[in-house]
Amino acid sequence: MKMETENNKTEQPKILAVDDEQLSILAKTIEFETQKPSKVLLVDDDEAVRSSLGKVLESAHFRVTTAANVGEALRLINTETFDVLLSDLHMPNAGDGFTVVSAMRHTNPEAVTLVFTGYPALQAAMDAILLQADEILVKPMAIPELLALIREKLNKRQPRALTIPQRVAAILEREALVTISDWLTRVNREDELASVPLNNEQRTGHLPKLLEELVARLRVIPQTLGTKHVSDAAVQHGKIRFQQGYSVSMIIEESRILQVSIFDTLQKNLSTVDFSVLLHDVMTIADEVDSQLKQTINSFMRQTAS
Repeated sequence: MKMETENNKTEQPKILAVDDEQLSILAKTIEFETQKPSKVLLVDDDEAVRSSLGKVLESAHFRVTTAANVGEALRLINTETFDVLLSDLHMPNAGDGFTVVSAMRHTNPEAVTLVFTGYPALQAAMDAILLQADEILVKPMAIPELLALIREKLNKRQPRALTIPQRVAAILEREALVTISDWLTRVNREDELASVPLNNEQRTGHLPKLLEELVARLRVIPQTLGTKHVSDAAVQHGKIRFQQGYSVSMIIEESRILQVSIFDTLQKNLSTVDFSVLLHDVMTIADEVDSQLKQTINSFMRQTAS
């Protein structure tokens, strides 16, 4: 199969368009042994896929529920029990399928999880999703093979332990040293930042306190976005970076890398994330890190004026 990248691919291929005659043939030739119809959650932002594949699954004696986006899928997962998840990986974001699969793992740990992708060249994304999904399927896939795979997975599925969801604050607090180490590795790869001769303690000394303040902010319920919170750590960071010879652009780059490292930590712990508050927690992280950055820059500029 010719591999295509996301850059030169303008449209994802459909799974399969099925007409009434094909549906009739499938219904007569494919028999499933289970007496109680298995419940399938089909998640895809393409209405044609949901309609055609949904009909195929129903003709094969599945009970099908469809969702057009991640929000709908998460609501259904939290309120109903399913035996099978079929989800597109891109809806429209590359990580959407991963979010749905992770949520299903929390609430329906024994469900069979299959993910479709139209971009077989994205091996990194596939490797990540395989940590949660039972299998990655590349579009287009022949319907008889898909139905046979679902049947095989249902027959072979094993009990899985139900994971206890954790708030983002708890994860970031537990993984603070990992996050700082990841941040330091990324910073050392940036020539401009690495050009300032600092040891590891001097470079990362501000991070434990900044992360501590972030965790404290995440634990405030309800979290209020746009809150004017004075960050003593951010103010001190601005003073120290001025003394160390940083520029404003370098401080901004450090802050950008911090957000990347924080979200990388969360991605590595998605199997335990509490998805009921994930979106608001992510928004709070971005708000707090931006607030800390603003205060650091203001502190830095006051040093330049004195």
